[in-house]
Amino acid sequence: MIKILGTRYQLGEMIGTGGMADVYIGQDLRLSRKVAIKILRSDLAKDPSFIARFRKEALAAAGLNHPGIVAVYDSGEEEGNSYIVMELVNGQTLRELIHSGDPISLDHSLEIISGVLAALAYSHANGIIHRDIKPGNIMLTDDGDVKVMDFGIARALDDIGATMTNTWNVIGTAQYLSPEQATGETADRRSDIYSVGCLLYELLTGRPPFIGDTPVSIAYQHVSSVFQKPSEIDPLIDSNLDTVLSVALAKDPNNRYQSAGEMLSDIQRVIQGKEVTTKIYQKKKPKKRVITAVAAVVLLLIGTFYGLAARPKAVPFLQVPNVVGLTLEQATPLLVAFTTNIAHAPDGHIPKDRIASQLPAASSKVPKGSSISITISDGPGNTVVPVGLVGMSLADARNSLTSVGLVISRSIPKDSNEQPGTVLKVIPDVGSTVVAGSGVILEVASGSVQVPSLVGVDEIQAKTILVQAGFLVREVDATDAAQAANRVLAQAPDAGTSQTIGSTVTITINRISLPTESPTPIPTESPTSTPSQ
Repeated sequence: MIKILGTRYQLGEMIGTGGMADVYIGQDLRLSRKVAIKILRSDLAKDPSFIARFRKEALAAAGLNHPGIVAVYDSGEEEGNSYIVMELVNGQTLRELIHSGDPISLDHSLEIISGVLAALAYSHANGIIHRDIKPGNIMLTDDGDVKVMDFGIARALDDIGATMTNTWNVIGTAQYLSPEQATGETADRRSDIYSVGCLLYELLTGRPPFIGDTPVSIAYQHVSSVFQKPSEIDPLIDSNLDTVLSVALAKDPNNRYQSAGEMLSDIQRVIQGKEVTTKIYQKKKPKKRVITAVAAVVLLLIGTFYGLAARPKAVPFLQVPNVVGLTLEQATPLLVAFTTNIAHAPDGHIPKDRIASQLPAASSKVPKGSSISITISDGPGNTVVPVGLVGMSLADARNSLTSVGLVISRSIPKDSNEQPGTVLKVIPDVGSTVVAGSGVILEVASGSVQVPSLVGVDEIQAKTILVQAGFLVREVDATDAAQAANRVLAQAPDAGTSQTIGSTVTITINRISLPTESPTPIPTESPTSTPSQ
């Protein structure tokens, strides 16, 4: 790694990592100040789409000068390394605060939301929407300030192609997605407002408005489900906040706050103890001659409104094929219905130039055009335990480790106030250099979950079910000619028993060799005999 970028930025230790880039502390030698330097990950640096998105982040954020937005000072490329130089912020992310278990008061929650809305009001006024508002992108400084960061998927307001269709697993986080982002429609400033509503809901109740087993199930709850009012979860919560959320989380963008400033105004009314009234927006006033007709239609539909009004568009779902172990050339024809993101990482088990892992897992069902991330093995070598594992869910930690060629060798349940399955400690420490293919030990917050029924299920589907349920998987091979190949013959523990999340479930896979068909002999013609006279 280059130690000096642009002849002025001295690179220091890594302080964070994300889906696109690694972040280092740095020193601006010209201005004698500490900075944060974001460098596009080397495995993505050859992908033109990621380079373009990285440049777009620099351009989007560089034009924003607001105390509530992490400042971008400079950007450039050097010897194939694309980098962005940013303001170094001392503090913690909102995600870290939420996962710390420390109670967040109502006043503090509203201060945080007010800071986010003020920053968005400024960025929207300058023609930039964020499109990925979530706790991990909100910084809380040691001085108590709120700063929005990571405009990596921000788009100009006039970019009408800003949708989720081809970047399902890259853009946005399912728990904070607006309905229009979930269904691949155009996202605008009101999409950011919906995401802020999700943040507010989580700060008030301790959880996002919609939760589920998969990103797809969560996304479609945003489209079709009604959230539970916070005051129903905790009667001490001001019912005025129910009203604010009913507007911010409206399924139809036309019924939401039309600007961050409008939502901020209502938040300020709550802080001042004033009443907030329900607001319903319409972009244009209907002409008098059509009011009667519209009213008639409304009356006709009112009985079925709750069941039909927010029904999602029909999006074809496809089963993700299993490409692990294949070469890229072999896998490409199987992935033509998806958008493919390619990464490289050392791997001690998968041969060089073969696919070592894929996300989502094989047999998962996702919308057509979704992004499939595949990691190609660079063969044996050293890799680094990723930064940021602590606080992740077990599933997210597994994905992060897999992407750098590591596996979870053991998980140790620990009593904790954290949500069950949350990673508490990593052994060896994050940032450690280890041999690819090594096992990593995770301490996770304890909690019980039922073991699913797997006997008779296809091997790939069984692994997917176990991973999504929060278990580690151990395989044992056996042979039973009376059963179908690659099916689960037995499991331990038994289905229905309660086990600690993160524990291991052993499945016995039927490994039988299918008989190869012998080639059909080609018939030869025998000489025609002439009957005797």
